[in-house]
Amino acid sequence: MHIEPFVMERWQSTYEHQVELNLSDSGVHPLTVQELLEPGESESLLDQRLIYTQSNGTPELRDRIANLYRDADRENIEVTNGGAEANYVTACTLVRPGDEVVLQMPNYMQLWGVFRALGAKVRTWELTPDLENDTWHWDLDRLEQLVNADTRLIAICNPNNPTGSVLHSEALDRIAGIARQHDAWTMVDEIYQGAELDGTSTPSMWGRHDKVVVTNSLSKAYGLPGLRLGWILGPEDFVEECWGRHDYTTIGPGALSDHLAELALEPVRRQRILDRTRDILTGNLAIAMDWVNGQQQLRTITPRAGAFLMLKYEHGINSLELAERLRVERSMLLVPGDHFEMDGWIRVGFGDDVDTLRAGLDRLSDVLQQLDASSV
Repeated sequence: MHIEPFVMERWQSTYEHQVELNLSDSGVHPLTVQELLEPGESESLLDQRLIYTQSNGTPELRDRIANLYRDADRENIEVTNGGAEANYVTACTLVRPGDEVVLQMPNYMQLWGVFRALGAKVRTWELTPDLENDTWHWDLDRLEQLVNADTRLIAICNPNNPTGSVLHSEALDRIAGIARQHDAWTMVDEIYQGAELDGTSTPSMWGRHDKVVVTNSLSKAYGLPGLRLGWILGPEDFVEECWGRHDYTTIGPGALSDHLAELALEPVRRQRILDRTRDILTGNLAIAMDWVNGQQQLRTITPRAGAFLMLKYEHGINSLELAERLRVERSMLLVPGDHFEMDGWIRVGFGDDVDTLRAGLDRLSDVLQQLDASSV
């Protein structure tokens, strides 16, 4: 199986620890272990034996995850090493050579590469920007045209990365109906659920028809990317099959990650974590939008969820070239639109601490002003 380079992930992994300012991340400023724990819990953590845990996740953790979803139980859950492994195992379980897959675009481009490597025929369902009305449009009629009797899977990310747009219940019900009509699966990456700017949790696709798989993790909305803790939610027989494939990858989560994830998903603590996330996002978005409004050749669409802005620029430079110039000349990292097949756009993360955000935006302003001056 030939798999093409995952260019955005390689870009971030190569450079994010080599720059002074990293605005390429799509989550909120990570918690420390001390911030996650309650007083007196550190001793029990130090007593955690570093064993092989239950490879699909301990029953206690799977119960905590299942409790986030209506009519789910632990047999519907497979715990993975991050959302990326959840996506990979799900794709490898569902998709066979020659299958048709309808993939929402733009998205976090992992599944684009995996589906193609598996030999699927990928058809894209495009999201279109409406800058005048400050929104992104999903054309559900177009989705209905794309899905047919040969469609194995509809794959979406909701809330969406990189746009920050959100599909709500009515749209999800229609997508479920389209999938049901053609006996297709629906796979929804819900990793930004809980990172909504207005505090209203995005509804899950789970339960809307009988061939739904949801992936998620603690990396983005929870500010716990270093735990590398994700999960697959699906029908029991499907999850059993995913477990069999998981046996061939990382086998199971680390003991500390499993234990800390169980603590993070305790209901009161979970709410505290998500409240922190929304405080960071609302405060930082206000700073970022004020900055955008002061840039004459930049436009954006206000994100409804997530910790990133997609910025449309008019400076006549390729997005990867612009990102590379910022990296080399200003020691800051952001994500070029080329990585989402969206040249002319850049993705700027605003979930870090305020000082990092302000400094990064200032450096971006400097380079954009230089480009303006050189074009005169």
